[in-house]
Amino acid sequence: MKIGILTSGGDCPGLNAVIRGAVLKGIAVHGHEFVGFLDGWRGVVEGDTVDIPRTMVRGIAKQGGTILGTSRTNPFENNGGPEVIRANMDRLGIDALIAIGGEGTLAAAKRLTDAGLKIVGVPKTVDNDLDATDYTFGFDTAVEIATEAIDRLRTTGESHHRCMIAEVMGRHVGWIALHAGMAAGAHAILIPEQKASMEQIAEWVVSARDRGRAPLVVVAEGFVPDGQETPHSERGLDTFGRPRLGGISERLAPELEAMTGIETRATVLGHIQRGGVPTAFDRVLATRLGMAAIDSVVEGRWGTMVSLNGTDIVHVGFDAALGNLKTVPKHRYDEAAVLFG
Repeated sequence: MKIGILTSGGDCPGLNAVIRGAVLKGIAVHGHEFVGFLDGWRGVVEGDTVDIPRTMVRGIAKQGGTILGTSRTNPFENNGGPEVIRANMDRLGIDALIAIGGEGTLAAAKRLTDAGLKIVGVPKTVDNDLDATDYTFGFDTAVEIATEAIDRLRTTGESHHRCMIAEVMGRHVGWIALHAGMAAGAHAILIPEQKASMEQIAEWVVSARDRGRAPLVVVAEGFVPDGQETPHSERGLDTFGRPRLGGISERLAPELEAMTGIETRATVLGHIQRGGVPTAFDRVLATRLGMAAIDSVVEGRWGTMVSLNGTDIVHVGFDAALGNLKTVPKHRYDEAAVLFG
């Protein structure tokens, strides 16, 4: 069997470990051949591939990024669609696809599977927002990077007696903010799932200041302040029609400074959360998911993705993964909120 692999959407630590796990198991156990589609769905639509022999995946589990490249191409646009992709697969002799990606990638994979293509998925997102899996690879690395950065912001904030606001990724969920904020000892954590007024945020900041602390606020990029309807977005839409979020911390900083009288600085961590080498946890999880994806192909589980359930890797339908965002439950936020102020 000849299997095509693609990585699509935002890059993420652990992508190469998935590729390695799939290729090594596929070759060693089943004698499969592998090709990689370059730059995600673009390569699938254009038939742009590279062979992936065993030698190509040596030592790549620890590398960040993706050896295949990625893009946010929509496979149904720019002369794409299921018939074009099917023709490319037939021409290249490819029997099945492994699509590694997040919500947009897996939604496209589901549409293509519904049209008769043989595709299995591997969930990928630093945001940890895909339902039907306990954790996605890349999340642990993003939290580690964010926590280290926030620790550094704390020391400069303490030196200058400033309030520091750290903005982290997450899109419409607050998992990175919650975990990194708790790990770093933030005095306030602001996430999309929970409204908070400026008055409440200012109260937390002043409380920390009055105890002799330099206030530290961690905010998710998708946080919506009380009285506002939609997340802060100044950069338009991506190719899947989703708003590009970011910049809420830079809006909060001057408002908090005016309300509290405390000099306030905002830092948007941005893409550093997606870069660099994956943590050991993400390397192991990504490798296991890649190996399990080969089982999905061998067993003909088209239209499914591999998933972490407790400590087990299981197979779930795209529908289960795409039905709802995996949001931070209220009890998890309430648990952290005990430490605010």
